[in-house]
Amino acid sequence: MKNNRRNFLKMAGGVIGAGIAPSFAPRAISTDTNPDVRRRKNKQHFNMCGYAAPKLEIVRIGIIGIGGRGLAAVNRLSKMEGATIVALGDLRPERLDEAMKKLEGSGHNPARYSGHKDEWKKLCERDDIDLIYITTQWDLHAPMAVYAMEQGKHAAVEVPAAKTIDECWQLVETSEKTRKHCVILENVCYGQFELLTLNMARRGLFGEIIHCEGAYIHTLAKGLFNKNARWDMWRLKENMENNGNLYATHGLGPISQIMNLNRGDKMDYMVSMSSNDFTLGKLAKEFAATDATYQPYVGKSFRGNMNTSIIRTNKGRTLMLQHDVSSPRVYSRLHLVSGTKGMAQEYPLPGKIALDGKIGHDKWLSKEDYEKVAKEYEPPLLKKMGALAKKDGGHGGMDFLIVWRLIECLRNGLPMDIDVYDAALWSSIGELSALSIAKRSGSIDVPDFTRGAWKNNKPLEI
Repeated sequence: MKNNRRNFLKMAGGVIGAGIAPSFAPRAISTDTNPDVRRRKNKQHFNMCGYAAPKLEIVRIGIIGIGGRGLAAVNRLSKMEGATIVALGDLRPERLDEAMKKLEGSGHNPARYSGHKDEWKKLCERDDIDLIYITTQWDLHAPMAVYAMEQGKHAAVEVPAAKTIDECWQLVETSEKTRKHCVILENVCYGQFELLTLNMARRGLFGEIIHCEGAYIHTLAKGLFNKNARWDMWRLKENMENNGNLYATHGLGPISQIMNLNRGDKMDYMVSMSSNDFTLGKLAKEFAATDATYQPYVGKSFRGNMNTSIIRTNKGRTLMLQHDVSSPRVYSRLHLVSGTKGMAQEYPLPGKIALDGKIGHDKWLSKEDYEKVAKEYEPPLLKKMGALAKKDGGHGGMDFLIVWRLIECLRNGLPMDIDVYDAALWSSIGELSALSIAKRSGSIDVPDFTRGAWKNNKPLEI
């Protein structure tokens, strides 16, 4: 028996030494490849969680990137009390022409920056701007936000705020050193059902939160090949270059707030798995058959249709995140909240709630009881601004609320609902999921961007 064991160990050592992976996955990636290890021992420069910047009577804004989201931001910000649009930037002059038409008669007459890839830096360097609002393609989000803060400006950036762990740390360290806000514009945090369940969680109706789920499941496959939809088809290229959860924040943001991540709990480690690509590669061939423009995409490796990531927190709670934009599926963000006293689930619509002591865990509340609960626990923000938000529109009003709340906090010197640590954590899932997949779904440590401050940071107020 001893000889057999010795021979087995020799053989196993030879197999592993030859580069053939063992049949089990390690608890976490080794420290020499962990993207967080070199910053773990650094101290926090300044805690931006709960930080209130000096009040601004008028918020002077520069907007970079006038695509679909950017043009909507121009329209929305132009109507905000206490905000003025000082400058607009986009590589394409025709996009600025369209924005200026939107602003006719609004009282806003912004300067224009266009025609050169670095013109946006000149916009950030102006001394009459307080906030840089970034709605460009993803790979420019972090560099622009960092540069804006270095120029003494607050930054508000569309999702995701960064593509890599290193970029996430750049956002954190720059925000802490400059004491300028870096807000990720995660509008779903201001959805009606999301705000309702956040308020209910704060009031203890779900008991202790055990598990949450979030997703971005949206049929976009053919739209990714639309040459006129996005500059240089950048989003198709994102799905070609990366395999993982590229767009986690819509599902993650609201449940992260409900679970008090970065504010009393933190993510510990995660595992991630993706299916093969069953759609985008085939579509590339179909489009290339009639249009040579698509030939460079033929034979390329695209991300798998469905990605599923599972995360465990320091307190032993769990999250599940999913991402699929290439399968023909009904839209869903899941938004499932499960606690010791009840649960809520938004999709499939309409949202549903089950509470212990009312109907029980085995049945959803009736429509009548649901409406009673929704009215009783309606968040103050919706009571104050909900009707105006719905009138404005924008994903059911959430686009209006996030912009209104951003300006409101800056004008009144209030802490941000979504801070730089949220921006970094929520955005980090992209690279972390890819690292796990590359290690055959091995577990990956999640960086603590607060550097321990999560233990004392207070939960988000509503």
